[in-house]
Amino acid sequence: MTGRLSPSPAFAALDRAASERILILDGAMGTQIQQLGLAEDDYTGHGSGHACRHHADHPQQGNNDLLVLTQPEAVEEIHYRYAMAGADIVETNTFSATTIAQADYGMQAAVHDLNVEGARIVRRALDRAAAQDGRPRFVAGAIGPTNRTASISPDVNDPGYRAVTFDDLRTAYLQQAQGLIEGGADILLIETIFDTLNAKAAIFACIQAMQAHGRELPLMISGTITDASGRTLSGQTPTAFWHSVRHARPWSVGLNCALGAAAMRPHLAELSGVADTNICAYPNAGLPNAFGQYDEGPNDTAVQIAEFAREGLVNVVGGCCGTTPDHIRAIAKAVGQYEPRRVPEYA
Repeated sequence: MTGRLSPSPAFAALDRAASERILILDGAMGTQIQQLGLAEDDYTGHGSGHACRHHADHPQQGNNDLLVLTQPEAVEEIHYRYAMAGADIVETNTFSATTIAQADYGMQAAVHDLNVEGARIVRRALDRAAAQDGRPRFVAGAIGPTNRTASISPDVNDPGYRAVTFDDLRTAYLQQAQGLIEGGADILLIETIFDTLNAKAAIFACIQAMQAHGRELPLMISGTITDASGRTLSGQTPTAFWHSVRHARPWSVGLNCALGAAAMRPHLAELSGVADTNICAYPNAGLPNAFGQYDEGPNDTAVQIAEFAREGLVNVVGGCCGTTPDHIRAIAKAVGQYEPRRVPEYA
């Protein structure tokens, strides 16, 4: 991808593991955090936990990324449970840890610490798991899409207006990627992409961060199909999305969120048919009900994802919104009998 950089040690280990079997990604973080029933004082660390050295006048309840600083033990335990459920790759709790997304909470100054500590916490959890079973696992630095889009105007009366620029995004993503690498991330995962221009800014930033680090890390890229149209929010089909990011030579490309496994399947099959790299899929536990909850149980999700594996569509699978360690355990068991997708070679 970067041309002159030597690959990090994680590259060879990840390639070796992926050649042997379908790898397992973890499940949802938000689902697990909701079960903790945390209040405002828990988020800030002033009730129970670790008081945050960063202060803002905004309420912090709902700022799940902040918990890596104020409730690190609770976050580590969630990561650990996913690792013990069978996850080979565990994501950092940093989905919204950019200055752009943290502006909603007035926590822009905390971004560096959020990413560094987010990666360190996962590493601690994975070290605990490895001490029990000896299995190598990988820290994936999670890079979310932010709450702004570079391709679409938020004002229907001014279609040319943009709430964010490409360089705004690149700057924010660079700070995030640098923090994740400093904290020990093995992989950088650009996920839940609804706007490919945002993703391109993240890719650019990740490459810059790797160049500053002096090593190339595996890059995972995951888009999201927003509805039955089979397109991202910015209007791309899975094939078009792939050709827009192929230049980055990602270790994997795939789809996550938005849809349950059944609805994701045709779009995943399209992507698998064109991409000359590993394919990763981590759907939601079905679609949310009227109360925003996910009703699809672990076995239901696992049976559907096993079909992805049986059809030779995937190299990495996991879960997104609504999934739990039980879902990941069931998924790992269900796909264990299948060979990983053979990556095609295209000119």
